[in-house]
Amino acid sequence: MNGNIKKKLGSLVIFRNLIKLPVIQSLIKLDEADKADTSALIFAYGEFLATLMSEGTDLSKYLLRVVLEDENIYTAYRISNKGEDGLYEEMLDRELAIITQISRYNGADVRDVVEGENLPTWRTSDIDFTSLYHERMTQINTKGYGIFAKYKMFVVGDNGEILPIKNPDPISLSDLVGYEQERAKVITNTEAFLSSRPTNNVLLYGDAGTGKSSTVKALVNSMAERGLRLIEFKKNQLSLIPQVTEHLHGNPLKFIFFIDDLTFTSDDKDFCALKATLEGGVTGRGNNTVIYATSNHRHMIKESASARQDSVNTADMVQETVSLSARFGLTVTYLKSDREGYAHIVCELARRAGVNMPEDELITKAEAFAIRGGGRNPRTARQFVDMISFEA
Repeated sequence: MNGNIKKKLGSLVIFRNLIKLPVIQSLIKLDEADKADTSALIFAYGEFLATLMSEGTDLSKYLLRVVLEDENIYTAYRISNKGEDGLYEEMLDRELAIITQISRYNGADVRDVVEGENLPTWRTSDIDFTSLYHERMTQINTKGYGIFAKYKMFVVGDNGEILPIKNPDPISLSDLVGYEQERAKVITNTEAFLSSRPTNNVLLYGDAGTGKSSTVKALVNSMAERGLRLIEFKKNQLSLIPQVTEHLHGNPLKFIFFIDDLTFTSDDKDFCALKATLEGGVTGRGNNTVIYATSNHRHMIKESASARQDSVNTADMVQETVSLSARFGLTVTYLKSDREGYAHIVCELARRAGVNMPEDELITKAEAFAIRGGGRNPRTARQFVDMISFEA
């Protein structure tokens, strides 16, 4: 394009973030390379192609992806509900036309200059950026924008920044066996949340290995296409919840604030932070966050020996902890499986794994494995089936 790429990109306002991307930076350098300096031109060509190949082989498809995922002044305008402004729409269509033109650049002008060098090529596609972007904006409530369009699970950084989990646990609801009644309560609550109906904060309480955390992650995996996302907080980050909530204000997606294995001591400073956050207990229409927590303790607190010796402190502590757990509008209890429930889980997992073993023998071995291991629960059952599958 003979130096025109930088000029065209320099005029972008809505999609100005694109200029900072390594692929675009290397494309600008290629377009500005001195055509009379063959060595420098070939070097810039190779540098661009290597950078592009780290993202894919098609320049057009790469640009479409980053455009659809970009968080910018137009997405902020769209979710602000301040009415129509023709200036935004005119600017958007102009910039999408520029990006469409750049997306079709195939490097033929460089290869013509250095004919005989047999330079490799990249792909381009005939993509209508304008129609696809407008279509995505109609789906912003479920597809999202920015990092929330690209990822579905996140953690919180030390300063309250939201960081994506690039390789989340892929577990699905169909992977889970047993505890159907317990899981149904959480599913129903989450369905209400996605529909902007009154929704409870949820405490999943019970024995280790019963699938409390897996239930929450599987829900997000199954409902991500409907606009559900998960942000995990560590216990020492509970004071950051208001900050993250404010950052998400106006975001059209729905966010589960997930706190795993939540346990306090009686003098824990984070206790009050969570209690204040849970005040009210129920989210109303329009609220886009809800808290789901798991704990092995009914009231999420470990009683110290010194507290047990002081009856006054013990009574106060019990009252405080009960008031905290009561702020979760829904408590779902996951108890360790009995013999029959454990056998059902083992048999079903073994069937799915293609284990060929008489049922009586399978259950006998599974029971012995549970006694030696972590007791009768889905985690132990899966470990047992994985073991015998490997041995087979």
